[in-house]
Amino acid sequence: MKQIIALGGGGFSMEPENPLLDQYILDQAHKNTPKICFLPTASGDAENYISRFYNFFNQHECRPNHLSLFEPPMRDIESFVMENDIIYVGGGNTKNLLAIWKDWGMDKILRTAWLEGKVLAGISAGSICWYEEGVTDSFGGKLESIRCLGFIEGSNCPHYDGEKDRRPAYHDMVESRVISPGVATDDGVAIHYIDNEIFDIVSSRKHSKSYRVVMGDRLVEEIMPTKYLGE
Repeated sequence: MKQIIALGGGGFSMEPENPLLDQYILDQAHKNTPKICFLPTASGDAENYISRFYNFFNQHECRPNHLSLFEPPMRDIESFVMENDIIYVGGGNTKNLLAIWKDWGMDKILRTAWLEGKVLAGISAGSICWYEEGVTDSFGGKLESIRCLGFIEGSNCPHYDGEKDRRPAYHDMVESRVISPGVATDDGVAIHYIDNEIFDIVSSRKHSKSYRVVMGDRLVEEIMPTKYLGE
């Protein structure tokens, strides 16, 4: 089965003391010690980001590693990626992420990994990259739309409650048909897709939500059921 878990925010990089979302991701590999690979491309391989990944996942039942496309560990990066059970994409600049991935053929490698049942996950840039389109600040200045990999139909807007400009910008883009209708997620929320259908929506924060934003005669924002992973 094909799996994608798209985080609007949260996880080890935003709430390292709250393991709920990342533990959920690990559980979807259905292995005792899944091998999880971090792709920090969007951050330019920020050392602090990579360190936080290892600091978190070294405390859990898994085998963490990361893939740098700035200092690749080997020529055959497809084999490196395919040895993993989970590929976790970090946040940062989505435009740069997609450009570098295309140059290295990572877009094709990730599609192969997805089709072969690897769990694809990611936060922010690592969330919107899987959709046809996303809302990004990658171009500098205002929020804009960006074309992405298209594994999932429609558009995605992360940080819906975490950044005050996100919701109105997404509404304007959908309303003016600059971007296709889609889904939005508050920080702390992840949408889990299995075979391109929403299987579950989970949250590490009690009051965080997910939304479907569609356009008919007028724009409609629907709250989607979101399950809090805590007690």
